[in-house]
Amino acid sequence: MADAVVLHKAQARARFEGLDLARFLAFVGMVIVNFKIVMGAEGGAEVGDGLLAGMTMLFEGRAAATFVVLAGLGLGLAASRGLERTISVTIRRALFLLIVGLLNSLIFEADILHYYAFYFLFGVLLLPLRTWTLVWVIVALNIAFIGMNFVLDYDTGRDWVDYSYADFWTPAGFVRNLFFNGWHPVIPWLGFLLFGVILSRLDLGERRVRNALSLGGLTAFLLAEVLAARLQPLLGAIDPELAYLVTTAPVPPMPLYMLAGMGMASLIIGLCLALAERPAMAPLMPAVLPAGRQTLTLYIAHIVVGMGALETLGMLGGQTPGAAVLAALIFCVVSAVFAFVWSRAFKRGPVETLMRWVAG
Repeated sequence: MADAVVLHKAQARARFEGLDLARFLAFVGMVIVNFKIVMGAEGGAEVGDGLLAGMTMLFEGRAAATFVVLAGLGLGLAASRGLERTISVTIRRALFLLIVGLLNSLIFEADILHYYAFYFLFGVLLLPLRTWTLVWVIVALNIAFIGMNFVLDYDTGRDWVDYSYADFWTPAGFVRNLFFNGWHPVIPWLGFLLFGVILSRLDLGERRVRNALSLGGLTAFLLAEVLAARLQPLLGAIDPELAYLVTTAPVPPMPLYMLAGMGMASLIIGLCLALAERPAMAPLMPAVLPAGRQTLTLYIAHIVVGMGALETLGMLGGQTPGAAVLAALIFCVVSAVFAFVWSRAFKRGPVETLMRWVAG
């Protein structure tokens, strides 16, 4: 009996460490994407070839999607320990994230935190639903987004040159940006959070479940990419304006992108859960896990500190993908060191501590 309890605790610890590792990897991917954007190293036809350019394009939209799936997974795990308390705490934390996100939007218009606030607000209300009902909600969100594209103009308010949003701070512009044509619109991005809730209802400690996540995620990702490659020329031949309906690019987030994002998130989560149990990973885990537990602090830091440093160095614009990746990796290493040192004295990151103090 005692041995079974010890084994169960060890499996639970490995599970949570695997999720923390996945958060850190998603953070690294997101920093690479955001640094690439602000450094003007998005890449086009002139830099579209090469392993590095292809790798950075692979992260676009997938790293942020993995983050949201992990947030939903955490929400679902919390609900399993007490739904009523989870709802109360989540609503307060959503309000905290809304305020912090709006403040962050003043310096970084691609902020995701204020979107998180609404993912959580809607997601926590949907927690009592059965798993298959959540699946149908995800499907409905994707169908709704396609319908909105036929009724509304996706380009309204957006400036594709400097990535600004003209009327973000007006009621109509804010709602349009939040639900339809922002960087991470609630419709359909809420589906990522709900997918995470669904994953939280699986036995992630089971090897067969982890293997299914990895293999199923890879299959879904590849299927989305193959379908996009095959269907875009067919629809484009009928009407060039219809080709975007089957893209896997994150903007606009069409169903195949959502499928690719969920597939990539499943693959990363499955692999990280498996890696966390490997003895060979034991020396590395303590160095990166604190960063995985302080991603809210590090997300804000990569904007305020990281992008601030890039601006001071005159590196905002006109850079290469290689320079952007190098700058991102340097920042991530520094972040991991900071998180490790901070964790020696404090249980949570600075912003995580503030959120817990304010919102519970």
